[in-house]
Amino acid sequence: MKPMRILMVAPQPVFSPRGTPFSVVHRARALIKLGHQVDLVTYPFGVDPGVEGLRIFRCRRPIGVHEVPIGPSVRKIRTDIALATFAWRIAVRGSYDLLHTHEEAGVLGVLLRRRLGVPHLYDMHSSLPQQCHNFGRYDYRLIVSVFERLERFMLDGADGLIVICEALAQRAREMGYEGPMQMIENTLDFAVGDDTEERVPALRASLGIGEGPVVVYTGTLERYQGMDLLLESVPMVARVVPKVRFVIVGGSQADSDALGRKAGELGVGDNVVTVSAVPPHEVHLYHHLADLLVTTRTRGTNTPLKLYQYLRSGRPMVATSIFSHTQVLDDRCAELVAPERDAISAGILRLLDDPARCESLASTAAALAREHYGEEAYYRRLESLLEQLQKRETAPAALAGGACAGSPGSGTCAPVGPPRSRSSDG
Repeated sequence: MKPMRILMVAPQPVFSPRGTPFSVVHRARALIKLGHQVDLVTYPFGVDPGVEGLRIFRCRRPIGVHEVPIGPSVRKIRTDIALATFAWRIAVRGSYDLLHTHEEAGVLGVLLRRRLGVPHLYDMHSSLPQQCHNFGRYDYRLIVSVFERLERFMLDGADGLIVICEALAQRAREMGYEGPMQMIENTLDFAVGDDTEERVPALRASLGIGEGPVVVYTGTLERYQGMDLLLESVPMVARVVPKVRFVIVGGSQADSDALGRKAGELGVGDNVVTVSAVPPHEVHLYHHLADLLVTTRTRGTNTPLKLYQYLRSGRPMVATSIFSHTQVLDDRCAELVAPERDAISAGILRLLDDPARCESLASTAAALAREHYGEEAYYRRLESLLEQLQKRETAPAALAGGACAGSPGSGTCAPVGPPRSRSSDG
């Protein structure tokens, strides 16, 4: 495959410890490992991820914006405008072979594709309209309709598509996308230290959690993660297993403190330990601390990145039985429960009382991770998609403008031409 100069645009604080920035960093690292040059344009927030060979360009910070929360917000729109203006200047002055955009930056990718005639690879981490529902913000018909049009616009103007789960692949097909597509789950991770297990006793001591069983959650603390249900399940578990400790890792210090106060209000302050977001290479330490891992997400269809970390951890997990989880998990590798307080507490108690079941779940989960979610499959799928884009770009001119004849990901589509028009666009 011919090495390419790639302009990547990510409307995220890269790097910060939350889902999409993790994915952006690993995409860039994989592209560089495959021999390509990557320039990343991103927000003015976040720390250097330490990826050798990656050049990072940060846009200006809008006046009054000091951070951008997860999900849709006015602050995000303002920062996106600053990012798009900055990225446009870099793109038109540079000489790139591929535009690789993430999330809503796909709009910019379509416009730059038209201006520069450069192939556009759209990385679809989520469905924009669905974000309004998941985050409970701007969930109004008019705004959702605007986001649906933007999503269609981005898909119509993409020459290649990456999706992170089957639900998004189905969404893209429903929206009429017919070009090359690869499902590349967020399975790459930061290196795990060889001394992780040896460090667990010191971590346990520093948290002051004694020798009782430990239930661990790691991830963001957004409302859809079901932290309220998890906390409300603690009293029921603690009545049966008084020495149990729930360790909740993630979010800002203020978010973490708020969870601690709620635990106190529920009368289980001694059973709950909250820790604000830790560096990526430290997350595994908390997984190894756990007797059980838990994810209590209540809605959504995207598979959370932490699920792949949980699978690799060698620890059993309790997971709510929503599609976000069950498109990867089944009852052979996780204790699946309804997204309800009583069901969550009952699931945790079942596993705490059944070591054989725990061992079976952890073993099956680890095997699933090795067989289906390893690094080799990640690189292979990414390289295959890039090869398809290069073939489309260099295909005979006589084929230009033709429609896709094959299924997504088959590589049988026409070369890069004007964005596909649709009679249903209105």
